[in-house]
Amino acid sequence: MFPVDRTNWANQPWLLTSAGDLQTERLQAAEEGRDLSSVEDEFATLATLDLAVEANQRRAEALLDQVQTLPTVDGYAYREPSDLEGIRAERPAPVVIDAAAASGEALRDKALGAWLGRCAGCLVGKPVEGRRSHQIRRYLEAQGRWPLDDYFSATIDPDLAKECGFNTGWKALYVEGIDGMVEDDDTNYTVSGLAIVKRFGPDFGPEDVARFWLSDIPIFHVCTAERIAYRNLVCCVPPPASASVRNPYREWIGAQIRADFYGYVNPGNPERAAEYAWRDASISHIKNGIYGEMWVAAMLAAAYQTSDLVTIIRAGLAQVPAASRLTERIDGVLALHARGASYEQAIGYVTARWDENKGHDWCHTISNAEIVAVALLWGEMDMTRTICRAVMPGFDTDCNGATAGSVLGVVLGATNLPAKLTDPLNDTLYTGVAGYHRVAISQMADETIDLIARVQGA
Repeated sequence: MFPVDRTNWANQPWLLTSAGDLQTERLQAAEEGRDLSSVEDEFATLATLDLAVEANQRRAEALLDQVQTLPTVDGYAYREPSDLEGIRAERPAPVVIDAAAASGEALRDKALGAWLGRCAGCLVGKPVEGRRSHQIRRYLEAQGRWPLDDYFSATIDPDLAKECGFNTGWKALYVEGIDGMVEDDDTNYTVSGLAIVKRFGPDFGPEDVARFWLSDIPIFHVCTAERIAYRNLVCCVPPPASASVRNPYREWIGAQIRADFYGYVNPGNPERAAEYAWRDASISHIKNGIYGEMWVAAMLAAAYQTSDLVTIIRAGLAQVPAASRLTERIDGVLALHARGASYEQAIGYVTARWDENKGHDWCHTISNAEIVAVALLWGEMDMTRTICRAVMPGFDTDCNGATAGSVLGVVLGATNLPAKLTDPLNDTLYTGVAGYHRVAISQMADETIDLIARVQGA
């Protein structure tokens, strides 16, 4: 066998275990309640070694494997299964919504509102993805546009834009140059959900999702948990093991942003929406990484029935374990809202727990789910305010803007969305999904309606 010089691999940080992977694994395992006392010295030692060296790479992989065998600490308060049967056994009492889901023209209007809201929310947040909250605020205050109430503008001193980390040269992200929704993973996954249900039918399973990824999504179009799950699938590690083998990102936000179509296609049926989301999430995530996708999908299904956002959020939580960390934190947001706390106080609740300067916190399912819940509850049923309140706190801005916009888009319907957000989209969506590279957003709504009929007739 020829020797491999790993130091020259162009994409080594993505394909090999890195120091960052180990740092994330240490945080992730601690949050899962693993007793790390027996491996703390190994984590510390590996942090000092060059992981591009073959022997050190094997040692890092062995540590990742060992962590999965560690017991849970005594007194760990959460019950968080990853299998569907186990999740359902841990759910709270169901949320009953008496109203029927929308039908006819109202159904189509809500489906179109969902797609438009998702695209608009993603595009509002995309220029500041990876920026910190203080950078976002400084940029907007320099323009006299704080708090945000529209797409970002590129009209600013170039030196200040650079200092705040903005790429104002990408005109398609800014209000001056928007002409459709640019390609983004948040919308790629929504279209992928549609394509998966269309290709494999209502009874698709995790193996079908995996098959779709391998055939239709290039590996370098996916990140973090999805990248590692993809690597596992290529190495013949099937679901659900593909989600957990050497995957430090197994509770990051990736599955949560894949939820939306599974809610769109199940109007009025949060349980089935959550099951579809589980089938998708379980190939790359575990525990709260799965719950985030189930929560969002169930919320979207419930949003076809009611405009009460507290009920919608609780309908989502009714599909995930009551004794989970996700439920605990979203319950905290709901309690703040019930007490009449301000938006700033609600964001303070999030940032007191999660540090946006840590990649793990910045990209975790739960931190971003909290921001989505805050935006929905304090958005006052206004699409612009809701999206902007999902984006201004930082964290995963395009994901949170997209999810909040998606949920409220179903609630309000396309006819009630503000033209300043929808008109620049020009009914155009660009994606990296085969067969959908440039499509009309209205076409996506029409295909959604066709698949709703197929699912309901199954």
